[in-house]
Amino acid sequence: MASDPSDLDDTLPTQGRFTRFRKLAGLSAQLSADVLKNGAKRLVGEEPELFSKASAEKLVSTLGELKGAAMKLGQALSMDTELLSPEVRQVIARLQNEAPPMPYEVVARVLREELGEAPEVLFREFERTPLAAASLGQVHRAVLHDGRRVAVKVQYPGIADTLAGDMDNLGLVVKTVSKASRLTDGTAYFRELREEMLLETDYRREARLCAAFAQSVARLPELKVPDVIPERTTGRVLTLELLQGRTLKDWVVSEPSAAERFRVARLLILAIYGPFFTHGEMHADPHPGNFMVLDDGRLGLLDFGSIKRFSPRFVDANRRMFLHAVKLESMDVLGLSREVGFTSELPDAEAAALIQEVLHIAGRPMRASPYDYATCSITRDMKLHFARNAARFLKIRPPAEGVMFFRSTGGLAQNLRLIGARGDFRSVYQEVAALL
Repeated sequence: MASDPSDLDDTLPTQGRFTRFRKLAGLSAQLSADVLKNGAKRLVGEEPELFSKASAEKLVSTLGELKGAAMKLGQALSMDTELLSPEVRQVIARLQNEAPPMPYEVVARVLREELGEAPEVLFREFERTPLAAASLGQVHRAVLHDGRRVAVKVQYPGIADTLAGDMDNLGLVVKTVSKASRLTDGTAYFRELREEMLLETDYRREARLCAAFAQSVARLPELKVPDVIPERTTGRVLTLELLQGRTLKDWVVSEPSAAERFRVARLLILAIYGPFFTHGEMHADPHPGNFMVLDDGRLGLLDFGSIKRFSPRFVDANRRMFLHAVKLESMDVLGLSREVGFTSELPDAEAAALIQEVLHIAGRPMRASPYDYATCSITRDMKLHFARNAARFLKIRPPAEGVMFFRSTGGLAQNLRLIGARGDFRSVYQEVAALL
């Protein structure tokens, strides 16, 4: 019987659906105990953390070992500025690109299997210590024989099967909940998320998406997408131009000036909405480790496995809704929502009122100038709106492709809150509108 790759070294992703499920169950029990303990403190008037720093360290250790979909969930958690304190969030943010790395011997083996030669032959220089280690693979600095500096992403052995197993485990939960109530049927949304995540393990596809995304931002010279090196790219190895700068998560703790915060926040907005409205595609994994403030001032974009291409109908209706909002014009909220692909079982007036409030909350930066993202309550108020109207919102269903749209725009909102810039953001959204 072939040995499990994760048995060779504990820095490789843990294999086996049952083993991974057991580890997650143990983590869940520890975090649940923390939450219950802190809930008791809240009853006596204290304001404790959701969970402690020690539990956050355990979360990072476990999810970093598991990698795959489990680690992606941790990355999303680390972006929630409303849920966690800065101290705990900083611990969990290590999941964005600081997972335990796989040994160099395994990296060399994958490169030989994929490209036919050892790293020392394929590259003039190849750093053994990884630059970053994330959910599906890790990145090494290297230099091509012609002198170009590159980033080489090497996929963890067995991660494709691991990711599929994670999603199957999660799929069982979704099916169980969906059978319990027709109103909470999330199978279509889960299917969309599962398909998009599984596609991320094909690095040839990611190379194509990267090259296409470079064309999508061509009108925005302040954004930088790295060049693809096709002769050093395969299904499990992706080689891109090495960008020089600091990831957003490192830059934001360097105490940038107010002007610099506004400048970078503006570029993030352009990076998410510009390609969507002009070319119908979005970077749908916008955690702070996937953006870089480059040494030359531009905003660099990383990780193109989750670029989502939307249907023309979805883009067109969202484009018209956005233009109405920027111009402060009234709109047929329900009609445009149906064109986007929403369905509703509520009376029209009731559904329109709920959606109108969502747009009203999300559109604050388009109406107020200046707007302060440091004190922004959009995410919190949106959660409260959905919580107060949960039963009614279950009768309004967005299209399946909306999952990746909300993942992208929600991540943008959290990144802007993290940066905490203040300024004339209305003019930034007007700049986006001028691209159309």
